[in-house]
This record gives sequence, structure tokens and C-alpha cells, in this order.
Amino acid sequence: MESPAEIIPHSGGVIGVSWLMIALPLIGAAVLLLGGRRTDRWGHLLGVAMSLASFVVAVASFMELLGLDPEQRRRAYELYQFIPGVADMGILIDPLSISFALLITGVGSLIHIYSIGYMSHDPDRRRFFAYLNLFVAAMLLLVLSDNYVGLFIGWEGVGLASYLLIGFWQFKPSAAVAAKKAFIVNRVGDFGLLIAIFTVWTTFGSVAFGEVFGKAGEASQNTLTAIGLLLLLGACGKSAQLPLQSWLLDAMEGPTPVSALIHAATMVTAGVYLVVRSGAFFEAAPTAQLVVTIVGVATLLAGAIIGCAKDDIKKGLAGSTMSQIGYMMLGAGLGPVGYTFAIAHLITHGFFKANMFLGAGSVMHGMNDEVDMRKYGGLFPVMRITAITFIIGYLAIIGFPLLSGYFTKDGIIETAIEHNAILGWLAVVGAGITGFYMSRMVFMTFFGKRRWADDAHPHESPAVMTVPLIILSIGSIFLGGFLVLDNRFMQFLAPAVGRPEELPVFHFVSPAGLATLALVAVGAVFAWFRYGAAEVPRVAPRGSFLTTFARRDLYGDALNEALFMRPGQWLTRIAVFFDNRGIDGLVNGLAAAIGGTSGRLRRVQTGYVRSYALSILFGAAVVVGALLYVGNM
Repeated sequence: MESPAEIIPHSGGVIGVSWLMIALPLIGAAVLLLGGRRTDRWGHLLGVAMSLASFVVAVASFMELLGLDPEQRRRAYELYQFIPGVADMGILIDPLSISFALLITGVGSLIHIYSIGYMSHDPDRRRFFAYLNLFVAAMLLLVLSDNYVGLFIGWEGVGLASYLLIGFWQFKPSAAVAAKKAFIVNRVGDFGLLIAIFTVWTTFGSVAFGEVFGKAGEASQNTLTAIGLLLLLGACGKSAQLPLQSWLLDAMEGPTPVSALIHAATMVTAGVYLVVRSGAFFEAAPTAQLVVTIVGVATLLAGAIIGCAKDDIKKGLAGSTMSQIGYMMLGAGLGPVGYTFAIAHLITHGFFKANMFLGAGSVMHGMNDEVDMRKYGGLFPVMRITAITFIIGYLAIIGFPLLSGYFTKDGIIETAIEHNAILGWLAVVGAGITGFYMSRMVFMTFFGKRRWADDAHPHESPAVMTVPLIILSIGSIFLGGFLVLDNRFMQFLAPAVGRPEELPVFHFVSPAGLATLALVAVGAVFAWFRYGAAEVPRVAPRGSFLTTFARRDLYGDALNEALFMRPGQWLTRIAVFFDNRGIDGLVNGLAAAIGGTSGRLRRVQTGYVRSYALSILFGAAVVVGALLYVGNM
């Protein structure tokens, strides 16, 4: 395998001011939050403008990077000294970071524009756009930093912004609880990432990517495995992979643009970025690399199963996100060949999943915020733009031939089968389940009989919401083939992640591809007979044990409660008892003993001279007696 290109110091050109990508949305957030109600009238416009300006800087940096020779496409520059002797705050512009920057700012800007219409009647719209800007800035810091410390600051910034956005409607108890849950679960993963960074510093004496990755081969196998597993723990938290996936579906309590931003282009992709960026450690630790693939396959199956039983359209899409990130994790665990397909699928997923989340928001906009698909049906004729763009995203995610997902997801599956047949064919099964639950979603929402409530008057959304849907749907059609064919994207990423010894060839016809298409078709046909052609009850039937299992998110919350929360409560109670009865008892008992003793001794001090004279006489008699006794011995 060809190693990644060397990082070259850079100061001039657009790349030299690429820090503006972070600064612009950060300034927007500061103005909107500090300006308060005075910015209400134009705050949303400022938020959109700052995100678009960041996108322009990203495009300009990308064009300048393309103008360089491939081996020169890793440019870094220091902004300022952050922690003397440990880390300087610096920016790294290379094919991997700029790919993420384009996705974050591009899709993020479309979500900002969409939010103008979606949040038009919310009295706190200005604050919402401030949080969106803050989120984009934090995510850009995460992917553009040239060291683990800067990455971690962005990582925590994303966690803070997600907490603010998920709980934006804090007057809803469910939203407040969901925000806290996301924040706490992510802290578990963040602890793993923090320990990994400490271990990297202790082992290599640095946290800068350009220094530590070149020294990866010098560390022991146990150390590298520990670093890899700890990094994976951090990735599982942000990317909602097993066993830290429980926060993802609850996060749907936030406004729908938040769901699109978090689950398509930003937060959930951070874990995939972390694994791919740290590829040098994983490639040197095969055990950790294998665990990445196992976690990815387990999660893609779990997310698909959950998606089969959700009647809430947003939670169904959240289960789908969990599953698709599993595919990306599987690809990221396959080494340099898999990196390309993982990142390509991440980019295309950013388009078609944002398309579908915003499409779901458009449906809700016309259905009085109803999220239950059993109360939809027959919406195609009255919401044609939303329906067509949603269906394009649906076809892309199930891997319909020649659409984006066909190239990227099938590329991951074929590569996985070549490396580990069991994991690869399990991914094929996951694709078949995806065909079922995504078809179920489309049929229940846009086709069949109308099951609307009497007060529902579905209608198409305004242009400020539908135009982003159209743009995202175009990307959902063409982007996958553009990235994968001729190994175009692999050649571009090579300076950042290395080049495999043999470049893969995408097969339009292969046994794995045919099996995947067959299973997807079977799933779609089954969904049609079950939810398209048949009557869909407005109230979900009780269902089998497997249905209940899926509806309750595979009992993830119950498992976490049994394994972590309840034992934690008992440990807390034991600690409190020990503290109250043990430590406090000892301290308070000693104080009481001293107080009681001093109280009794105090009674000797009567204040009467005759008493003191009698005491002196008695003491003198004792001393004289003792001396006489000793003298006669």
C-alpha cells in the first residue's frame, strides 16, 4: 500500500485563509446569540449568509487543492499556539478534510435555507439559526483540525450544539429528555476518545496527525489495539453505533431540519471521519480493525430491523441512518480500499438522507405536524414535488441501479465479501431489509388510501423548502457514479489515506450485486403487498414478539438500564451510605466524643477559690505520697 503523502506547511492562497470556514458561522452564532431580540427580523438571513459564505470558502479551497499535484495536496498551517509543548491550533486541508467541509457547508446551507420556511412561525427562529451556525462551525473545526486536541474541541462543540438543537423546543418534556439523553450517552464515547488522545500523547509525545501517524509502527501491538478500540468507542457515541445507539431515535424530538443536519451531513458522520483519519492506527492493529467491521455489520442489521417497525416517519428514517452509518463503519474497517467507498457512501448519504428528512418535514408541514405514517396515505397527488424528491432519495438508498446508493453501498458490500465473506453477506441481508422498510415508508406515506384526520389539509410546501429538496435529489441521482466510476474519488483521496496495492473495479454485474438487487426487490414487493395494496389500519396492531422487539429499539434502553443505570444507582446508594455512616460517622463521632469529653471536663472549672485550694492540697498530698513511696523502695 502506498502511504499517505507528507503534510506540507502552507500559508498563501485561499487555503491560507480557509480558517474562515470555521470563523464565519461562528461569528454568525455570536451575533445572533449576543444580539438577542434586536436581530429577530433578519437573524435567519444572517445565519444562511454565514453558512453560504463558508461554503464559498470551501469551494475555493477545493479548487486550489485540485490545482496542486496529488502529492502536494496535504497542506497545513498553524493558527496559534494553543497548549505549549502539546498542541498548536492548526488547519489541515487535504482531500479527506475538504470532502467533509464541502458536504457540511453545502448540505448544511441547503438545510439553513429550508429552515427559513419550516421555522417561519417559530418566535425563536433567530436562536434556532444561531444554534445551526454554531453546529456547522463546530463540525468544521472537528474535520479541519490538524491534531487530536483541536478535533476533540470540535467534537465537544458538536455535542453541545446537538444538545441545544435537539432540546430546542424545551417546553416539550420529551424534547428536553431526548437532549439530555443524547448528551449523556455521547459523554461515554467522548471519555473513550479522551483516553485515546492521552494514550497517543503518552506513546508518541505528540497529538499532531503529521507526527503520530508516521510513528504508528513504533508502538506495541497492545498499545495500538487499545488506541484503536478507544477511538472506536468515541466513534460509536457520535455515530450511534452499537452499543451507544440509544440516543439516536429519541433525537427526533428536535425540529426536522435538526434531524437532517445531525443525521445526514454532520454529527453522525464524525465517527466515520475519526476512524478513517486514524487509519494508520487501525491498519497497524488488525484486532481493532476487525472489531470496527463487526460493529458496523451488527449496527446496520440492528438499524434496519428497527426501521421495519417504526410508524413515526422520522424515527423510521433515524433507524435507516443508524443502518447506513453501519455500512460506512464496515467500509472504514476494511482499510484503504474500503475508505473510499465508506467516504463516498457518506457523501451520497448526506444528499439522499437529507433529502428524505427534509421531505418528511415537508409532509409534516402539510399535515399539522403529524408524524404517524398510519395517518398519511395518498399524499402523492397533493404533494408532488415532495413525493417525487422523496422517492428519488428512497431509490438511492435501496441501491436502485445507476442511482447514488447503487455505486457506493454496493461497493462496500463487494469489498466486504472479498475480505470477510460472512460479514459481507450479512451486509447483503441488511440491504434486503432496507428494501422492505424503506418501501413500507413510501407506500404508507404517498400511496394507498387516504387516512388523514378530518382537520388535515395537506398541501405542497413553499419554494424555499422544495428547492433544497430538488437540489438534494439531483445529487442523489448522479453523485454516486461520479465518485466511484474510474476510481476517480479513490485517486483524489489517496494523498490523505494512502493508495491500495490494487485499485478495485466496480462491477455493474456481479454475484453479490445480483443477490443484493434480488433481496431488495423481494423486500419491496413484500412491502407493496403488505402496505401498498392492502388496507393499512390507522392504529398499529399489537404484533409479534419480533415486532415488539423492533418497536422498542431492540430493548436498547432496557439493556442500558439493567447493565449501567441500575448498578450505577446501587453503587451510588452504597457510596452515599458509606459516606454518611462511615466517613461522616467517623468524623461526626470523633467530634461528638471530643465535645462530650470537653463538656464533662468543663464542669471541673467551678470558679470557687476554695475548690481550687482543695484540689491543690489533694494534688500535693498525692505527689508527696508518691515520693515517699518511691523513696522507701
